[in-house]
Amino acid sequence: MDEDITSTNPIAVGDIVDIVPEEGDANAKNAMITDIAQRRNYIVRSSPHKKGNAKHIVAANLDQAMLICTVKEPRTSNGFMDRFLVTAAAYHIPVILVFNKRDIYKEKEIDRFAELAALYEDIGYTVKLVSAATGDGVDELAAMMKDKTTLMSGHSGVGKSSLINRLLPGLDLRTKEVSGWSGKGLHTTTYAEMYDLPIGGRLIDTPGVREFGIVDIEKPELSHYFLEMQPYLSQCQFNNCLHINEPGCAVKAAVQAGEIDAERYVSYATILESIQEESY
Repeated sequence: MDEDITSTNPIAVGDIVDIVPEEGDANAKNAMITDIAQRRNYIVRSSPHKKGNAKHIVAANLDQAMLICTVKEPRTSNGFMDRFLVTAAAYHIPVILVFNKRDIYKEKEIDRFAELAALYEDIGYTVKLVSAATGDGVDELAAMMKDKTTLMSGHSGVGKSSLINRLLPGLDLRTKEVSGWSGKGLHTTTYAEMYDLPIGGRLIDTPGVREFGIVDIEKPELSHYFLEMQPYLSQCQFNNCLHINEPGCAVKAAVQAGEIDAERYVSYATILESIQEESY
């Protein structure tokens, strides 16, 4: 992993910086950034505005991340969740999967949530079910954020702004309904912003994302960030096994034995295929 990452935004929300007030500014309202402290960690994605290998640092110096998901209106795909989890694992950032909109779930959605919760909790992730509309489960989320810097991310339309309004009464972030014709969310946040939590800690709100592009991870590294694959990696016949067509692959054997979830393996194979060949 490249610590001296070059990106479309050399300064990110969460960075610790040195500043010098502008000369003659008696009220110290304007200042120039003179240095950026070394980042403890960061979340990075492919830049949504530039093609190629351009990178965008979402936020820096995080204690944890909360990925806001939904089973419906709009449904969060396993692939999107897994891409986020891979990136967070690469930078040693714990993730809590927060499923919102409990108030609109029928029996089918509750069953699907139970399947996903069982899958990701078995891997080792924390999974929560909440409702920004009713406030159900929000106090528990707030307690988990106390005295920590927490990144909150997710698709547009999953209710992230509504959740933040619950966590920070009086902030009154704009919210929008999910587009009826597309079933997708509409952007309400256009740039990342940090808020102080009344109970202590900080919340970093990020713009809703449609896709989460993987950058700075090479093909042989990828399986290390699928946490359930880690115990099997040393058992593969080849040290550089990509777990696709190689003989003696312990990961594929674990999938066939039901020890690794097949949907997660499909996500792995899909992400692996998307990683640029030139980075290998």
